[in-house]
Amino acid sequence: MDTQTIIEIVGYIGSSIVLLSFLMTSVVKLRLVNSLGSLVFMTYALIIRSYPTALMNMCLVLINMHFLWKMRHTEKEYDIVKINKDDAFLHYMIESYHDDILRWFPNISLNFSNMNRAYIVCCKNKPAGIMIGEEQNGVMELLLDYSTPEYRDFSIGTFLMSKLPSDSIKKLVYKGPTMYHEKYLAKIGFVKAGDAYEKEL
Repeated sequence: MDTQTIIEIVGYIGSSIVLLSFLMTSVVKLRLVNSLGSLVFMTYALIIRSYPTALMNMCLVLINMHFLWKMRHTEKEYDIVKINKDDAFLHYMIESYHDDILRWFPNISLNFSNMNRAYIVCCKNKPAGIMIGEEQNGVMELLLDYSTPEYRDFSIGTFLMSKLPSDSIKKLVYKGPTMYHEKYLAKIGFVKAGDAYEKEL
């Protein structure tokens, strides 16, 4: 394979990564992947001495880094709304995010007939997360702890942990799928106990 072909491949890889970034539902992932693609494409542009293209991609990286820094250091203001299991808006949220819930919680049952606690978290009046559980004597088994794609940065979980004790919840237990959630559970303080994860509040 000659040098020119390798250079062209670098350009195609950069372009592909940039295009791939626009398929991301998470704003954070979009900006991270877009930055990676822009860096690769900037390298390609410098190699072929296309300096305007290199400058544009460098600016894209800087813009992405600025907004990622701003998102990380801007504290989100959440509100928590306690609702009952027959609330129409709860069922609307579950139906609206049905496919995404199943994607992140493989094989989860969306039959929450046993639940007796449900919370919707909002950010600037926009629904951002759902927590559903079955509570007995201050211990709540989590049946669903879901954040919408825009708010998957652990902040909702941290917010909920600070609010649940005021609703007489002393301990959380999670027995659901952990394929995509071990990092999240560890981040907000859950400890593995047998086949479950537990957190004292």
